Amino acid sequence: RSVKKLLLALALSIVTNASMAQVPADVARWDKQAQTITITRDDWGIPHVKGKTDADAVFGMVYAQAEDDFNRIEVNYLNSMGRLAEAEGEREIWRDLRMKLFIDPVDMKTKYAASPAWLKTLMVAWADGLNYYLHTHPAVKPRVLTHFEPWMALTFSEGSIGGDIEGISLRDLANFYGERRVGSGGPNAAAGMLATANLNDRYAPEGEFAGSNGIAIAPSITTKHHALLLINPHTSHYFREEVQMTSGEGLNAFGAVTWGQFFIYQGFNATAGWMHTSSNADVVDEYAESIVKKSEGYAYKYGAGERPVMSSKITIPYKTADGMKTREFTVYRTHHGPVVREANGQWIAVRLMQEPVKALTQSYTRTKARNYKEFRATMDLHTNSSNNTIFADAQGNIAYLHANFVPKRDPRFDWTKPVDGSNPATEWGPPHAVEDSPFLLNPPNGWLYNSNNWPYSAAGPNSPKQSAFPAYMASGGENPRGIHALRVLSNRKDFTPQALRDAAYDSYMPAFADLIPVLLHSYDQAAADDPMKAKLAEPMQLLRAWDYRWGVGSVPTSLAVYWSDEMGVRVRAAAAAEHMAVDTYVALKSASALQLKTLADVCDRLTADFGSWKTPWGEINRFQRISGDIAQQFSDGAPSVPVGFVSARWGSLASFDGRGARTTKKIYGTYGNSFVAVVEFGDSVRARATMAGGLNNVVGSKHFNDQGAPYAAGDLREVYFYPNQLKAHTERVYRPGGAK
Repeated sequence: RSVKKLLLALALSIVTNASMAQVPADVARWDKQAQTITITRDDWGIPHVKGKTDADAVFGMVYAQAEDDFNRIEVNYLNSMGRLAEAEGEREIWRDLRMKLFIDPVDMKTKYAASPAWLKTLMVAWADGLNYYLHTHPAVKPRVLTHFEPWMALTFSEGSIGGDIEGISLRDLANFYGERRVGSGGPNAAAGMLATANLNDRYAPEGEFAGSNGIAIAPSITTKHHALLLINPHTSHYFREEVQMTSGEGLNAFGAVTWGQFFIYQGFNATAGWMHTSSNADVVDEYAESIVKKSEGYAYKYGAGERPVMSSKITIPYKTADGMKTREFTVYRTHHGPVVREANGQWIAVRLMQEPVKALTQSYTRTKARNYKEFRATMDLHTNSSNNTIFADAQGNIAYLHANFVPKRDPRFDWTKPVDGSNPATEWGPPHAVEDSPFLLNPPNGWLYNSNNWPYSAAGPNSPKQSAFPAYMASGGENPRGIHALRVLSNRKDFTPQALRDAAYDSYMPAFADLIPVLLHSYDQAAADDPMKAKLAEPMQLLRAWDYRWGVGSVPTSLAVYWSDEMGVRVRAAAAAEHMAVDTYVALKSASALQLKTLADVCDRLTADFGSWKTPWGEINRFQRISGDIAQQFSDGAPSVPVGFVSARWGSLASFDGRGARTTKKIYGTYGNSFVAVVEFGDSVRARATMAGGLNNVVGSKHFNDQGAPYAAGDLREVYFYPNQLKAHTERVYRPGGAK
């Protein structure tokens, strides 16, 4: 065993050292290509990259990304390839194992070799741009990825904050393949692993209140008769770069790009724009496999017979204080997919879309689509699995396109639960066609939207009808942001870009319009001698007069947010037992005495933390950027700015949410509005936008936090899309490598 480890360490050392030594011919090729590329940084630091070819633009834009935040690029690809443990140690073993169940470098290299020539050219340019950055910045020391190869781009081909793979529970995976627990059917046993494992899905979608907003407005209800588009992703702050890519081959796109990717994920070109919102369509399924132990391994029942369970070895290198070590797993899969957990004596296999070449093709080609017809054609690849899309173009088209990979399935089965893997009737059919899914093109009301809710209210009375589709097409329902969107969009004929911006930041919170009357009723019904009557008299007076709108000067917002949050903590277990959302449980089933006691405790907490329960929301809710770390650091003693908008939980379209363990008294946002843009399509495209904090991740950089105050206020700046706009706002013009 010691010899094996020594040979592995030697092999890793050889590979690492070889990758760090650049081949002179490569450097000469990079230098030559850099001369065909221009990077213009505007006065917000945003890179506008121009190349002769699309490959030149890809080279330049990923180089510019690396200048702003190479760390996030590296982390994204360590995650996508299952190599985080090589940088962060043993605690990331399970995350790496989960990824490697689906991402095999040998398979990715084979798929890369078989890719269309034009796509291979872009992947080569992507790897070259990153390698050229490392070559020209020797002071930058990657933790693991000292050399990028073109095939790696296929491991991260879709720009969502959490892909389909990351919905698989790390804890269940660890129970199956790691430490044996009572009732576990896991075939492996390894004592002590769970104590050190990191089983939090920090790269996954972040719970029931997460999401994004997209709104499209038709020319018929705008004052200038131009289509409008709202782009409003809700992600972790600093999750994406803002960039423009232009080439002599028809590329000219602006928007948000997930760190390390070479396509604009949410954005627009001169005549069309697209906004993706995380979908609640069921696109990942679990199969309960009936396992039979055999002398030579395992089999699983299928139809009238049995099939052998396939097994393979996965090795996970991980960093330790004593150097690199490895852990080897024997993993199992059926024809449905890899086995990821055990339930009720059966092994659970997961099936999801795995088409990286098609996915990368669709992600890139839609950025060059000039109109609805061309954009619609990209949807026939059926690989935008986890997103709905809101679209608008200069021809006046607006469209809602549902999740782009929804397999046809037998509606007799409940696909929200594991289905019987032995029954051939549970097999997937081909994906539903676009027009066979919830779909809207130019609805007569003139607007459409999505807020991660169901599609059956996307255009008010002109929405798709739920009865026309199988249940798996949309597994969720309406949400408070959806109710709010209907309120701000309906019965209007006067939309302008500013009016759309104002709708996106409208301060009404529908959830509190339901919750606070329940609290007031509990107060009114309390006995006259109840001590809560006197203690809560003044807070109740403020809440009774409140219009359910957030604002930096609003004391009722402080009371309502703290009360609702604390009620959520106190009823969470009971709500889960009833299979209800916490706010629904609070409104319908929580005890009146608990509601009042919770508000009293909240008033005491606000007084202890801030000197008075009458503390305005803006003194509590703050935007602060003082660290370039992915896990942000905060301090009540450091500068910050007030933010009026709140978590999307209560129906605010503008979202600002502080997540994770708090070590401060004030709330500092880490999630929500990240990139916001309002786009107008006409004879030319006009846009205004903002992003959280700033573009550059280096503390002390001019553009580290120059957008902090405007972002907090919802103050959108002009986007410099055309050269004549950019000319008066240019900070620096250079080529990759630094040459002017």
